[in-house]
Amino acid sequence: MGKYVELNNSNFDATVAEGVTMVDFWAPWCGPCRMIAPVVEELAEDFDGKATIAKVNTDEEQEIAVKYGIRSIPSILFFKNGEVVDQMVGAASKDAFAEKINALI
Repeated sequence: MGKYVELNNSNFDATVAEGVTMVDFWAPWCGPCRMIAPVVEELAEDFDGKATIAKVNTDEEQEIAVKYGIRSIPSILFFKNGEVVDQMVGAASKDAFAEKINALI
């Protein structure tokens, strides 16, 4: 059973360093963020062992959000071996996220 990874300053770089990682930048007060939360959890299960699905609470981890220029949430960044290779802003369908991940695997 896959579960998304909660990222913070201490584990962010190591988590995105290898393979494919989807990072959801969100906040508890953000309606669209709450809307896609179940989708992110489903993706974590679907891609268990193939890609890492992670979340960053921008209220708690502002340094990471600033580092990656996050101006609106939800923002989803796709990393491959530590590099940002794609991004999406705003809520989207599970299929749209899965398509991006599959393209990188």
